[in-house]
Amino acid sequence: MPTRTPNPASKPRPELASRTAVLQQAAHSAVEYLNRLDSRPVAPTSESIAALSALCGPLPNEQTDPAEVVRLLSEIGGPATMAISGGRFFGFVIGGCLPAAMAAGWLVNTWDQNAGLWVATPVSADLEATAVEWARELLGLPEGTASSVVTGATIANFSALAAARHQLLERAGWDVEADGLFGAPELHVVVGEEAHPSLLKSLAMLGLGKNRVVRVPVDKQGRMRADALPHLDDRTILCLQAGNVNTGSFDPAGAICPEARAAGAWIHVDGAFGLWAAASPNYRHLVKGFELADSWATDAHKWPNLGYDCGLAFVRDAPALRAAMSLRAAYLERGARREPSDYTPELSRRARGIELWAGLRQLGKAGMAEIVDRTCAHAQRFAAGLKAAGYEVLNEVVLNQVLVSFGDAEKTARVIVRLQEEGTCWVGPTKWQGKTAMRISVSSWVTSEEDVEQSLAAMLRIAR
Repeated sequence: MPTRTPNPASKPRPELASRTAVLQQAAHSAVEYLNRLDSRPVAPTSESIAALSALCGPLPNEQTDPAEVVRLLSEIGGPATMAISGGRFFGFVIGGCLPAAMAAGWLVNTWDQNAGLWVATPVSADLEATAVEWARELLGLPEGTASSVVTGATIANFSALAAARHQLLERAGWDVEADGLFGAPELHVVVGEEAHPSLLKSLAMLGLGKNRVVRVPVDKQGRMRADALPHLDDRTILCLQAGNVNTGSFDPAGAICPEARAAGAWIHVDGAFGLWAAASPNYRHLVKGFELADSWATDAHKWPNLGYDCGLAFVRDAPALRAAMSLRAAYLERGARREPSDYTPELSRRARGIELWAGLRQLGKAGMAEIVDRTCAHAQRFAAGLKAAGYEVLNEVVLNQVLVSFGDAEKTARVIVRLQEEGTCWVGPTKWQGKTAMRISVSSWVTSEEDVEQSLAAMLRIAR
């Protein structure tokens, strides 16, 4: 095959001469931003937020120098960010971004690969195929399981449930991709009372309806009650939860899945962060039984700490996922290798599988287990410190989530607002089975023992 030999003496094209300088400027600004995180409040100040008005308004008529664009973002945009990349953000289940994944993201943007087809971007397709297999192994899912890299757990749920919809209707003699849902045999969806809204949104987008679901009662930790399951059959999609977003609890998959499989139901698992407990020998028991499911959805921008955006869908029956997702067009050259677009809703897509590969390659099995163990230990420390001070921890701290009440709803809400304003850390409010609580989610690889002690001290000081 003929090759083109680069000319080492060739000069950059004049119109691209400023590119190197502006990229170096951005890299310098990014490093400075990260280095300042420990010395700034976690939440942006009101003054920083007000300053954003300088970046808004009408689009200018004339071009702006790229260096000026980066300067505006760094000097005005940076201070208005939430310090999620630091170690004291506990408001949502959001991890930081591992160095290898962050750097890989810069390369992904530089390479500018459209990761839909192998022939267009072999590096994207091959690294994605490798990374999803690594993730499957870490999660303890069956060999041969198909997988896709998507934006997050919402689209992961959507993709996996689309495969479920395809397979159950195909059994009933209906081609839903060709004929839609008009006149289709009826499907039934069963969820727990504590199902996450993103799962319900996915059901709505698939035409299965978020109000048509059958809701199963849960216990005091939000776990689906196995003794309260409705009738299941081969036209039922049963949605379980691995890691309740408030308590961190797990539905009793070991008690539910054998019965559901015997009935011919499709079992789907929404495990945005909880499924990663499988990566730790100390927490793997929590996911026992979930390997019996038919599909799984999780995030990689939570515990693996790979940055936004990255989610994963897994489906035991690979043909069902391909049937629900793939497309054909005469101009799209296809080969014998795995085609990423056969497994995702998108054709054109960012090569986020490269960042997944980079983050998992950095961690290895031991590193992934260490993140789970360390962040769960931090959660236990928060719970112990709050209990020792006389405050009520509402959940069994089985994973990385802590719910605490400081008294009545008004006082708890006041403590949360004061803590957010004070700036040492950032946490958010929630309602748990009728009670107002502060939710502490420990997910970041950056969080240290010192971060926990500083944050705990601020919580106790403000609560007093």
